[in-house]
Amino acid sequence: ILRTYNVPDGTVFIDDNDVNDISIKSVRDASAYVPQDNFLFSDTIENNIAFAIDDDGKEDAAEAVEKAARLSDVHNNIIEFKDAYKTVLGERGVTVSGGQKQRISIARAMLKNPSILILDDSVSAVDTATEKVILDNIGKTRKGLTTVLIAHRISTVERMDKIIFIDDGRIAASGTHMELYEKCADYRKMVELQKLEDEGGENKNA
Repeated sequence: ILRTYNVPDGTVFIDDNDVNDISIKSVRDASAYVPQDNFLFSDTIENNIAFAIDDDGKEDAAEAVEKAARLSDVHNNIIEFKDAYKTVLGERGVTVSGGQKQRISIARAMLKNPSILILDDSVSAVDTATEKVILDNIGKTRKGLTTVLIAHRISTVERMDKIIFIDDGRIAASGTHMELYEKCADYRKMVELQKLEDEGGENKNA
């Protein structure tokens, strides 16, 4: 999708246009990508989130930055730091936890408000309650836009309009959560196993 490498013609389409016929700049201007191992700059949290804003506009970006941080459920963590949004992160974001790093990266993508948002296992370091808040906010704010979620946790994808279940590098099934649960034995097995794991964790913490 992002044309990091080119696929054969007629393979990937955006709004009925072959992605190979669209300029790389146009595709990337319309997209935001949050990988699992994301990159934060040795700069303030505010500037990390405001990365998509031109330097001339960053002075007036505080309100937009806070809104994005609230959408990614990291605002309350940020204001606990002594310098709040002006906190300078260490190299590659070592000042913050893995979950905070992921949520700051999601805030950066949310502030851009792209036509295409790709979250590649990017809530793997947060708990399920925080994940639910983030996904609820994405659902409320991105109506009419395209969001692609790549995940191993069923809870991350179960409310998506369409799920593509990949097994050993091939598409095993596709459909809604309930459709896959009913027609795909491997998907159903994964749902039941993760449910047992979640219940086991809750009992352990009780």
